[in-house]
Amino acid sequence: MNDTANGNGISKHDKLMFWGCFIALITTAFAFISRLFLLGEWGGEFGLDQAQIGELAGIGIWPFALSIIVFSLFIDKIGYKFAMAFSFFGYIVWSVVGVAAFFVSDGGEGDTKLAYNMLYWGSFLLGLSNGTVEAYINPVVATMFSKNKTKWLNILHAGWPGGLVIVGLVTIGLTAAGVDWWIKIAIIAVPAIVFFLMLLPLKFPANERVAAGVTYKEMIGEFGVLTAMVVSFLMTLQLIQFFPDVSPYVFIGIGVASVAAVGLYTMNLGNPLLFFLALIMMPLATTEIGTDAWIEEIMKGVAKGNFDPGLVLVYTSFIMMVLRFCAGPIVHALSPIGLLIGSAILAIAGLWWLSFSTGVMIFAAASLYAFGKTFFWPTMLGIAGEQTPKGGALTLNALGGIGMLAVGTLGTVYIGVLQADKQIEAIVANEEITEQVPGLVVDDKLTTTEEKVTYGIIKYQAVDNAKVDELLAPLGEEKSAELAAELKEVKEDSAQGALANMALFPAIMLIAYIAMFFYFKARGGYQAQHLTTGEGLSPEAEALAASAAQE
Repeated sequence: MNDTANGNGISKHDKLMFWGCFIALITTAFAFISRLFLLGEWGGEFGLDQAQIGELAGIGIWPFALSIIVFSLFIDKIGYKFAMAFSFFGYIVWSVVGVAAFFVSDGGEGDTKLAYNMLYWGSFLLGLSNGTVEAYINPVVATMFSKNKTKWLNILHAGWPGGLVIVGLVTIGLTAAGVDWWIKIAIIAVPAIVFFLMLLPLKFPANERVAAGVTYKEMIGEFGVLTAMVVSFLMTLQLIQFFPDVSPYVFIGIGVASVAAVGLYTMNLGNPLLFFLALIMMPLATTEIGTDAWIEEIMKGVAKGNFDPGLVLVYTSFIMMVLRFCAGPIVHALSPIGLLIGSAILAIAGLWWLSFSTGVMIFAAASLYAFGKTFFWPTMLGIAGEQTPKGGALTLNALGGIGMLAVGTLGTVYIGVLQADKQIEAIVANEEITEQVPGLVVDDKLTTTEEKVTYGIIKYQAVDNAKVDELLAPLGEEKSAELAAELKEVKEDSAQGALANMALFPAIMLIAYIAMFFYFKARGGYQAQHLTTGEGLSPEAEALAASAAQE
C-alpha cells in the first residue's frame, strides 16, 4: 500500500498518479467546452431551434452517467487502467469523427444529415469517455487521500475549470483567427495523449472499500433501492427520448425491473443520506453544468461584439480553478455543509444579478456566480465519500452520474425552453416590430410559434422561423431582411433574462443544505466516516481485505 493515506510524504509514483488524473479531468473539460462553443454555429448550419440545440448539448452530457455508473459497478474487477484506456480510445475516436463531420457537412452545402448524425453519435461516445474518466479518478484520489477526501477532491476537480480556461481561451483565439470548427474538435487529442502516457505505466491502488474488506453486496446495499430509483427514472426518460420508435412502456419496464433487481439482491433501501444527496445533485448539476453549457449562447445578445461571450465562462472557470486549489483551509473553516450553504446563497444572487447586468457589471455578477458554484460538485462528492465509504466507487461516482444524467436529459433542454419562452415574450412586447408585421401578434399572442414536446414530458413553444419568413415575404426583400435582423437581435437579447429563472435551482439546494445542517447538528456535528480492516467483518470480507492488503 502507498504512504498517502494522510496526504503527507507523497511518493513520486502517487504524484504522477494524481497529476495524471488531473490532466484526464482537464481532457473532459476540453470535450465539454469545445462542443459548447460550437452549439450556436451547429444550430445555424443544421437549422436547429433552442431546445433542439439543448438536445445536441445533452447527448454529449447524459452518457456520462451511463459509463460512470456502469464502470463503478465493475471497476474494482476490471481495473482502473482498463477504464483509463477506454476513455482515451473514446477521445481519439471523437476527434476523428468530429473532424470528418466538418468535411461531410461542407458548411451546410454537403450531406448535413449525415454530418449531424456523426456529431450526435460522436458526442454520445464522448460523453461515455468523460464518465469513464470520473469513474476512475474519483475513487483513486479518494483512496490515496482517504483521511481528507473533500479537500483533495476539490483540488482534483480544479482540473475541470482549469481545462475550461485553457481550451476556452484557445477556442476564442481560433474563432478570432477565423479557423474552421474541425480544429476546435481535434485539439482534444493533445491532453488525451498526455494523460494516457502518464498513467499507462503506473500501478493503480486498490479501492478503500476493497482494502477494508467490504463486500460487493454491501457496496450495492449502500447504493440501495432509493438511489436506484433516481437513476432508473432519469435513464428511462433518456431512453424514451433516444428511441422514439420504441414503446415507452418497454423502458419503463426495464427501469422497474432494474430497481427490483437491486432490491432483491441487497434487501436494502440504501443509505437515506445518499438518496437525499442524489436528489440535490439534479438542481446542482443544472446550476453549474447546465448554465455553463448555455452561457456562451445566452450572453451573445449582451456582448454585442464588444467582447467574446465565451469569456464569461472562461472568467468564471478561472475563479473556480483558483478557489478549488485553496479548498483545504476553506473547508476546514466552514465545514462541508456550511460551505455548501454559503455557496448556494452566492449562486442565487449571482444568477439573478447576471440576468440583467450590462457592461463591466456582467463580470462583477459573474464573479459572484463563480464564487457560488465553485465548491458544489467536489464537496458533494466529498460528502458522499466521507459519509458512505462502504459504497466505494459506486456511491462516490453515482452522484456525479446522476448529476450529469439530470442535466443531460432535462437540464440543458429546460434551459433552452426557458430561452424559447423569453424569445416569444420579447417579440410580443416589441411594438416597434409587431406593428410593422401584420399578423405577427394577435390578441397579445405570437402567431408564428410551433408546439413541441421533448422527453415526453416537457412541452414548449418555439418561434417557427419558416412562419416568420412567410409573414415577412410580402413586405419586400429589403424590408424583410431588415426586420429579420431586428427579430434575431430581439431573440438574442432576451436570452439573458432566463438566468433569473435559473436561480430557482440553487434556491432549492439552499433549502436542502439547511436541512442537512440541522440533521448533522442533531447528530453532534459533521464527522467523516472511516473504514478500518477487521471491524466486525464476515470471514468472506476478512479474506477480501487480506487479499487487497497483499497487493
